[in-house]
Amino acid sequence: MSLSPPTTHPQAVAARISTRDLARAAWASSLGSALEYYDFALYSLASALVFSPLFFPGNNPATGLVLSFGTYFLGFAIRPLGGIIFGRLGDRLGRKFVLLTTVLLMGGASTLIGVLPTYNGSAADWYGTGAGILAPILLIVLRLMQGLGAGAEMAGASILMTEYAPARRRGFVASLPFLGVQMGTVAAALVYFLLLNTNQAIKITDTWLWRVPFLASVVILGVAIYIRLRLKESPTFAKLERHEQVTERPLRTLINRSGKTVLLGIGLRMAENGGSSIYQALAIAYVSSAAIGMKGPIGALSLVFAAAVGAAVVPLAGWLTDKYGRVRTYRAFAIFQLIAAFPIWYALSFGDTVLTIFVVSIGLGVGTWGMFGAQSALMCELFGSRQRYLGVSVAREGSAVIAGGIAPLIGAWLMSLAVTAEGGSAVHGAGTGAWLPIAGYLALLTAITVAATFAVPETKGRSLEDPRDAIHEEHAAQLQGS
Repeated sequence: MSLSPPTTHPQAVAARISTRDLARAAWASSLGSALEYYDFALYSLASALVFSPLFFPGNNPATGLVLSFGTYFLGFAIRPLGGIIFGRLGDRLGRKFVLLTTVLLMGGASTLIGVLPTYNGSAADWYGTGAGILAPILLIVLRLMQGLGAGAEMAGASILMTEYAPARRRGFVASLPFLGVQMGTVAAALVYFLLLNTNQAIKITDTWLWRVPFLASVVILGVAIYIRLRLKESPTFAKLERHEQVTERPLRTLINRSGKTVLLGIGLRMAENGGSSIYQALAIAYVSSAAIGMKGPIGALSLVFAAAVGAAVVPLAGWLTDKYGRVRTYRAFAIFQLIAAFPIWYALSFGDTVLTIFVVSIGLGVGTWGMFGAQSALMCELFGSRQRYLGVSVAREGSAVIAGGIAPLIGAWLMSLAVTAEGGSAVHGAGTGAWLPIAGYLALLTAITVAATFAVPETKGRSLEDPRDAIHEEHAAQLQGS
């Protein structure tokens, strides 16, 4: 039997992607996403619940919370730099190389947080004596390492699956790595839920138990590295490399050709990234604060239920983009979040357990993660083949600073003002609590995204090998039609 000569026809390339290759890519992407969002949810929960007394003692609780969320923000602030560094490498050296590097950075940093000395130390701390100012400095360094790795991780995962996926099911298949978000969020929330219920008489910050969730990162890290080492390069990049079409200066190419596309990508993510941080970090701190006064692991439990809802909504949103279009689906979930913002935050202000779990599940699980599921194929299809990794990374992480990282910091400051104004008393319902400005901030971010959807062309079905951005392709089609 004779063998056919090598071919570079797109259909032939697609044919060489077996079901096993597709499944391996899905697992490689999902586990990396799980690790990133395990770290994300873990750090947000720790910022809200344990970092203040461990690393920023001597301050009143409100100030300590602001400082704790300040380190949370730094991880977002450095993500655009990570996106630029690893995005350039992803467009020059390939998707697989970068995905291995980023998962090592994120997982290694998270594991090391679990062995950090604290500020004062305690009998339960294996270092015996505290490290003083060195403790928060080391925490910040490791948070920056997390941010550098995360700056290109989700971009790489979504690009890999989008470039692997068959065109007619691209939206659904590309959404599968985002199930890792739910996996990571549930894992982090369950760990904290169990720890907070281990012994109600002992505070978690008085024991070594707060370290366990961070040390557990090494398990996900090991599995993710094993799978990614066996992963094939994406078909689109392999073809670019074979034809020597890989750009040597992806950043310059991005600036010259894709500036408008990057801005549109940032606009699209304002609602999703901002909503994710606001619900996962700020809402948990809000219901646990003196303003509301809820006790126990209600925040962690809310994230478990929200992630369960999100696990169903994410692939559904991807499927809807294949059926009704990327932009229309994305806009629908954004409008839902906009409409729900004020009712949800008003409901949170009552401090009711069942109501809190329900509204966080709806706000995060349906609104925010619905956009997440619709986003993967849309963002990748917006950019041309030669600057796709860098473009998606910069657009994702630019919004992460503006919308995601700073939201809990601003919200914590607003809460401290509200509690001070009320003399530390609880503020429920339609009182003068912090729920109204927080809801207004979320609505503003979401309105920006809704507006951006009207400036983005529909990308469903476009060729991923086209070096032009979608807006340039649409413009060329309009000129040809006229």
